[in-house]
Amino acid sequence: MKKLSYIIVAAVMLLAINSCRKLDVPVQSQYTTSNFPVTTADFTALLGTMYSNLSANWGITYWRMQELSTDEAILPARDGNFDDGGQYRLMHYHTWTVDHPYVMSNWAWGFGTGITNCNRILNLIAQSPASASQKAANVAETRAMRALYYFFMMDSYGNVPIYTTFPVTTPPATQPRAAVFTFIESELKAVIPLLPSKPGDAATQTLQYGRANKEMAFAILQKMYLNAQVYNNTNRLQDAVAMGDSIIRNTNYSLDASYRTIFLPNNGPQILETIFAVPYDQQIPGNQFTRFGFFPPLLPYYTGLNFVSGSIAMSTTPEFYARFNLPGDFRNNTWLNGPQYIPDGNGGFTNQPATYLGQQIVITAPLILTGLKPMDVGNTAADQAEGVRSIKFYPDPAFTQTARLNGNDMPMFRLADVYLMKAEAELRGATVTSVNGVAQTPDYLVNLVRKRSGAPAIAGVTLNQMLDERARELSWEGWRRNDLIRFGAYEISYPLPNDNLTMNTDPTRRLFPVPSNELLLNPNLVQNPGY
Repeated sequence: MKKLSYIIVAAVMLLAINSCRKLDVPVQSQYTTSNFPVTTADFTALLGTMYSNLSANWGITYWRMQELSTDEAILPARDGNFDDGGQYRLMHYHTWTVDHPYVMSNWAWGFGTGITNCNRILNLIAQSPASASQKAANVAETRAMRALYYFFMMDSYGNVPIYTTFPVTTPPATQPRAAVFTFIESELKAVIPLLPSKPGDAATQTLQYGRANKEMAFAILQKMYLNAQVYNNTNRLQDAVAMGDSIIRNTNYSLDASYRTIFLPNNGPQILETIFAVPYDQQIPGNQFTRFGFFPPLLPYYTGLNFVSGSIAMSTTPEFYARFNLPGDFRNNTWLNGPQYIPDGNGGFTNQPATYLGQQIVITAPLILTGLKPMDVGNTAADQAEGVRSIKFYPDPAFTQTARLNGNDMPMFRLADVYLMKAEAELRGATVTSVNGVAQTPDYLVNLVRKRSGAPAIAGVTLNQMLDERARELSWEGWRRNDLIRFGAYEISYPLPNDNLTMNTDPTRRLFPVPSNELLLNPNLVQNPGY
């Protein structure tokens, strides 16, 4: 959907930013000492680069690093096709190296065009002749986005550098993960009073959509506090509950009546539970889920586009799919498995078979390797149909083979996740709190989420069941690695039939390495253990 086009179009007026490590590269932008941002349009263009950079990587390389390293997504080779130098297979087996393309590109994205760009923006705002109040609001938004980028880097790489100035004159040194945690926490707490909260009127919601607000800051903090035992060996579970309550009390958020609509190509500011989303459309690159996660022979039935040359690659593991077993749960329909039927247009299916070359299409869950090539399932018609496919981010009618892009916005934080995080914190020992006079116990919160999707209610939910519930609700939304590490399940291996490779179960793989090129360019960086 074209929801942030006004930001993105303005953003392309700014020249690309060089990574913080290239300290000898002159800084260039459209702004000079006589032309600093003053008007709302100026600031929109300036801050737009934070969001265009976010969309560029979030739905591709960052998402793949978080998901392909888990049981939630797998991209096997098909007789050599889609091996791509082994990058997907290395993620699956936890055998990535310091030169892995995702390891390198996500570091450059987070620090070079993410954090460094935010520092550049803050430097320009400081020199702007705009009013103090206008500058303060834009500073708060920029610091919140910088904190988001730091959260991604802390979660993925652990001990990382902290730097807040632009330009950088001294290569920044590695800081302990606990110090990065404290920095992000202090930044968000400082700007929360200056950030807007989600309003009640639709027009303002549209203007604020896809931009940092109070609830986004609360959600980042809730994620941090829930994972604090991992990040800095502290118990912040009650704080996780408090951050969740700060969002829940805003009655402008509520669970959408339809789970399906949250992820449709026309999703956007009208989605009631979205706290922060990454917008995409045919002009904003980054969302390639239909291309990589859909089965091409089915495309004519879902989009009306009569071509079959899309990707046949990405699916999920049989073990992950087995969790979608609750009777009546609509979330079961977000996966394609078994004999395929023509969709009814409302998230269900008719009784008319979907055919290809005169035969009903049958997708099979097992990924049976040939044993001839690494993590390769073969490339016959039956081989291509191996692996359960996701249609959670429903195929975009505007999808084209050339563009390869889809208009489904990707929710990063949403209310259902807030409910489940609060429930988990309470299960782990935090005190149950009440909102609007209702005691929000773990069962109560989980059943709010289940009821929306038509799943049966649960009584006496356990932590193991909570992990499964998060899998059902948040599949392919980029949180599986984060969840598995917190639950101590990241090293569980899911061997494939005929597999001649084994997974590296060393716990040091819970962190990705500092890329080799960054270590060469910045001698003040320290490599993570195990690399």
